[in-house]
Amino acid sequence: MAGQTDPHTSLISPQEVEFMAEDEMVEIVPNMNMNPLNFISGDFGRFIPQIPTKVPLWLAVALKRRGKCTFRPPGWFSVDNLTQILEAERESQSTFQPLPFSYVEIARLLFDHARDDIPDMYMVRSLVEDIRDVRLHKLETNLGSFQGTSAVKISSVSAMEVNLVRPFVRRALEAFYKHDKPEADADRDSRSSRQPRESNNEPRRPLRQR
Repeated sequence: MAGQTDPHTSLISPQEVEFMAEDEMVEIVPNMNMNPLNFISGDFGRFIPQIPTKVPLWLAVALKRRGKCTFRPPGWFSVDNLTQILEAERESQSTFQPLPFSYVEIARLLFDHARDDIPDMYMVRSLVEDIRDVRLHKLETNLGSFQGTSAVKISSVSAMEVNLVRPFVRRALEAFYKHDKPEADADRDSRSSRQPRESNNEPRRPLRQR
C-alpha cells in the first residue's frame, strides 16, 4: 500500500493529485520588475525586486525556471518543525498531525525546482519521507480494524494518503454492503409475507367464444 497508487482502482492518478497541488499558494522573492499577471484563476503581482509576494505554486515554478525569483519555504518546511511533527506522529497511533493537504506534492515540487532555496535540504527531505512512511503505516494499522459502516472519517489526512486508501475503503464498503444486503432482503421479504394480500373483487371479463 505504501507504493504508487494503482491507476486501475484509484479514481485519481498521482499526477492528477500533483496537478491540483500546484494551485497552493507559496511565497516568492522576485528579482525583477514586472506588472501584475492576469489569469483566469486570478491576478498576481505586481513583482518588485526583493519584495516577497504570494503566487500559485505552478507560477512560482515557472518563474524559478526562468531565474526570475527565489522561493521562500513555508513555515512548516523547516528541520525543527518537521522533527516535532515526526515525533508527534510516532507517539500517537490513532491521530495525525495537521499538515497542508498537499504536503507531499508541495515538498516534491520544492525538492525538484527549488532545492537551492531550502536550508538543510537533505535533512528536510529525509524528515518528510519519514513522516510520510509513519503516517502510511498508521493508516494501514487503523484500516486493519475497519468495521462496516456507511462512511469513514479520519482527520488531517493528506491528498496522497486519501488517494492511496480510497480503493481499499471503497472495496471494503462494497463488501460490507453485499454482506448486509441479503439479510435486509430476507427481512423485507418476511415482512411482506406477513402482510395480508388484498383480494381482487373486480368482475372477471368473460372469454370470447370462437
